[in-house]
Amino acid sequence: MDRFILLLIAVGLFAAAALAQAPVMFDNADETRAALAQALAERRAAQARSTQFEKQASEAEDAAERYAAEAAATAARVQQAEAGIAAANARIAMIDRERLALREEIGRQQRPVVRLTAALQKFARRPVALAVLRPGSVKDVVYLRALMHDAVPQVRERTQGLRDRIARGRELRREQLAATKVLATEESALAERRKELAELETGQRLAARAAGSTASREADRALALAEQARDLGGLVDELDRAAALRSELAALPGPVMRPPRPREPGASGVELFGSANADAAGPAQSDGPSPYILPVTGRLVTGFGASAGGRASNGLTLAPIAGAQVVAPGAGRIAFAGAYRGYGRIVIVEHAGGWTSLITGLARADAKVGDQVAAGAPVGVAGPGRPTITLELRKAGEPVNPLSLAE
Repeated sequence: MDRFILLLIAVGLFAAAALAQAPVMFDNADETRAALAQALAERRAAQARSTQFEKQASEAEDAAERYAAEAAATAARVQQAEAGIAAANARIAMIDRERLALREEIGRQQRPVVRLTAALQKFARRPVALAVLRPGSVKDVVYLRALMHDAVPQVRERTQGLRDRIARGRELRREQLAATKVLATEESALAERRKELAELETGQRLAARAAGSTASREADRALALAEQARDLGGLVDELDRAAALRSELAALPGPVMRPPRPREPGASGVELFGSANADAAGPAQSDGPSPYILPVTGRLVTGFGASAGGRASNGLTLAPIAGAQVVAPGAGRIAFAGAYRGYGRIVIVEHAGGWTSLITGLARADAKVGDQVAAGAPVGVAGPGRPTITLELRKAGEPVNPLSLAE
């Protein structure tokens, strides 16, 4: 009986010590559950995007279109792995929180068991052989044995809850090991997919060197605008004006070509130089770019209109994992990509219809000024540690809540 009680207490102390090892990542259980649900939803969405882009890549006939779809598919797979890591971390945090609560509960339930054990040990210290030498002691021994016989079932019944908690602690430990294994698998997949994306980007850079002079001139103009702009809002306004000017120039009719001679191909009509460019620009979108997605998978830190630094936020601030993949939220043209005055590296994407997306807080910008990107195309990565990425969406210079368009 003594061994059973002592063994129970020892196991309880061991379990309580094991429960105190890992820290909790979130402020409360509701936040942890919300983070897990969000991460799982983002993982499913990234997987769907990856499948869609892979299908587009297999159907594309043009090499540039095929590369763009492959890069977007790989970036989506990277974000899928990042969301899986976030989900695994949330699961581990939930397990850690329950283990900490279980540790406190085991500590409370151990106190009466310890007192009971001490009392039983006090009664049982006198050997039976010595009890025979004292008058009436045999009767006491018989009474004590009967008491012990009746007490054992009571002890077992009252310590059942404690044993259940200890068993739950072992189960939580197994769940934590399983979640840790999933986390290691997702991290391995993330490293492999980042390697695939880097190889794709390297191949594209080599293929694009021939057109580097035009891109360089556009980048120089964007840098000049950045130096002239007084703040980030001014830079976006200047780029919007430049985009409007390009649209107006593209809409102008080109030179009238010589009419074809009779019986020559195209004799039935004349094709204007400017019309092809106008069609390529696509129809103006009055209701925003579609599809429109968030540039990273992560927890929402600051919402649109929330107080940030004494003023209302013009966008969303997200907290992804370190080195997270950042993608273009919608299809468009890269108007700016590089470092800017305390915002880290930023990327500005011009969409059709006068819409503009601004992404700040990048550690590295992979896009180039003048690039045409699809929604989900890789444009950079987040920084180390605990990075934050901010997304602002504007329509003709006016801030719009990105969540009103995000899928």
